[in-house]
Amino acid sequence: MTSRKVTALVTGAAQGIGKAIAIQLAKDGYQVAITDLPFQKAKALETVKEIETIGSKSLFIPCDSSKKNEVFDAVEETYQTFGSFNTMVNNAGIATIAPLLETTEEQINKILNVNINGVVYGIQAAAKKFEQLGNQPGKIINAASIASYEAGVMLGLYSATKFAVRGLTQSAAKELASKKITVNCYCPGIVMTPMWDEIDKKSCEITGAPRGSVTKRALDKIVLGRCSEPQDVANLVSFLASEKADYMTGQAIVVDGGSIYH
Repeated sequence: MTSRKVTALVTGAAQGIGKAIAIQLAKDGYQVAITDLPFQKAKALETVKEIETIGSKSLFIPCDSSKKNEVFDAVEETYQTFGSFNTMVNNAGIATIAPLLETTEEQINKILNVNINGVVYGIQAAAKKFEQLGNQPGKIINAASIASYEAGVMLGLYSATKFAVRGLTQSAAKELASKKITVNCYCPGIVMTPMWDEIDKKSCEITGAPRGSVTKRALDKIVLGRCSEPQDVANLVSFLASEKADYMTGQAIVVDGGSIYH
């Protein structure tokens, strides 16, 4: 556990991977602000309560990561509330499940706005705040996916956005290194969250396969014999946010139980 007064902002943290990350960072000694969409307020406040039970300070900020001003405002509110700002976790993301040839313009715009624009805004907002704090060193950690290395069936748009996150991470790492800001991303595999449940459900509906068959096929490829839990991903982010990862930047690290190799 760090002895410094450190603060993190985790986007999309009302549930799933984001929630696990926020709670783990609190256990690591962070004060943790979380964002999510307004309709997720009840779940977000449950996350805040769990963090406070650990003994850390927490805050929920309603925020749409596809809106630049809301992301910048969330970073500022985090700093004003806790008096410090050290780590930005751009976790918020959505999935579109559809055959590529049937993908609509609305679906394209929606997922690009959240999964790509939201990460760009998070990088920009965090870097600006670090600069305002006297060019303070900082950490930016982005959510990619194993789909950023190997695109998935029915997940063309999602895969494309996660390929983009890897590119953004590398570019930002190079541009911000002189400011002592590291930028890395985590690439989860099949994680048992509401998002994956929806992927399995819709994929099976489109193909006519039995419910759960997509998960079974994915599980058969995992050499460690189980799907991931959100905590598996949170453990990696905990490392990336720590001083132990100070000499790492521009990296996209897979945590998938041995499903893909690159």
